[in-house]
Amino acid sequence: MTLMSPNILLLSIQQKYANMIFDGDKQVELRRVRPRHLKEGDLIIVYVTSPKQALVGVIEVEKVVDKSPTELWNIVGDKAGVAYDYFQKYYRNSSIGYAIFFRRKFSFDSPIKLEHLREKWSDFRPPQCYHYLKDKEIDFIQSIAKQDILSFSENPKIYQTELLAQS
Repeated sequence: MTLMSPNILLLSIQQKYANMIFDGDKQVELRRVRPRHLKEGDLIIVYVTSPKQALVGVIEVEKVVDKSPTELWNIVGDKAGVAYDYFQKYYRNSSIGYAIFFRRKFSFDSPIKLEHLREKWSDFRPPQCYHYLKDKEIDFIQSIAKQDILSFSENPKIYQTELLAQS
């Protein structure tokens, strides 16, 4: 039986913004590039960039919104954790902006530092933008985080045999 699980995305976020997310001061992540398959119930594992350089937690996606930057600001201005000037500069020359809204967030008991990741996953590279994790990568992160990451999603986990029985 194959487990059908939510997509799990590894996303690099600057330390300042990751702190705001896990403190509850930022409820949406802004992006110029939309992660292709990201949808409600999917999970994001947050990698904090320099100087921390560590996996710090998991976010469950509520929704992804794509709009012109002007329309997007009207939706996310009070949730994005950035000033309007920064927002305008970030989306300069972009016709579409993307906002990833969070349903829930969970911090790991302790951050998983880059050095520790590379001890066990020798070719680990923090993503420039994002990276969808493969099953073995998810299993690896779950083992070192000592967390059942898949349990963070409200999406039901359906076994392949259950799908066949429903059709």
